Amino acid sequence: MTDQAPAPPTESPDIPGKPVSASRTTLSHIMTHSDTNLLGTVHGGVIMKLVDDAAGAVAGRHSGGPAVTASMDEMAFLEPVRVGDLVHVKAQVNWTGRTSMEVGVRVLAERWNESVPATQVGSAYLVFAAVDADGKPRRVPPVISESERDRRRNQEAQIRRTHRLARRRAIVELREKRAAEGIED
Repeated sequence: MTDQAPAPPTESPDIPGKPVSASRTTLSHIMTHSDTNLLGTVHGGVIMKLVDDAAGAVAGRHSGGPAVTASMDEMAFLEPVRVGDLVHVKAQVNWTGRTSMEVGVRVLAERWNESVPATQVGSAYLVFAAVDADGKPRRVPPVISESERDRRRNQEAQIRRTHRLARRRAIVELREKRAAEGIED
C-alpha cells in the first residue's frame, strides 16, 4: 500500500491523451546584427518571439489545430545572447485543461563556431487556448507524462495555474470593491 495519490487520468472519455514527446520540439536560430538592441546584445523581444513561435508550434501539434497565446508567465532572461550565438528554443506541453494548455520553454545558446555545451539563457511558461475555425475554444487532448521530470513539470504547472486563477480573482474582487466605493481608475 502506498501513501501516494493516484495518478490523474491520462485520457478524456472522448479525446485520447497524447504523450509529451508527441509535440515536443526545438527551434534553432542563429543570431545576427539585425537581432541586436542598443547595448549590442540580442533584443529580449527577439528571444520572446522565438519562445512564442516554438510554444505555438507545440500547442498546435498537441491540440491538433490552431492554438493562440493566452498568457506568458515568468519569462526569465538568465544570460545575454550575442550576435553569432546559435539559439535553441526547446518547448513541451506541461499541463492541459479542457481547452487550454501550458507550454514550458527553455532557451539555450551556444557559439556558432565553438564546440562547447549550450548554456541556458532563458525560460518561460506560456498558456495557449485551442480554437476552432471561428476562434471559439475547443477541447484539447490530455497530456500524458512519460517521465518523472514530466510529472514534476505537470505538478508545477498546476501550481502556476492555481496562482494565475487566484491572482485574477483577487484583482477582480479589488476592482469590484473600488467601484462599489465609487473609486474610479
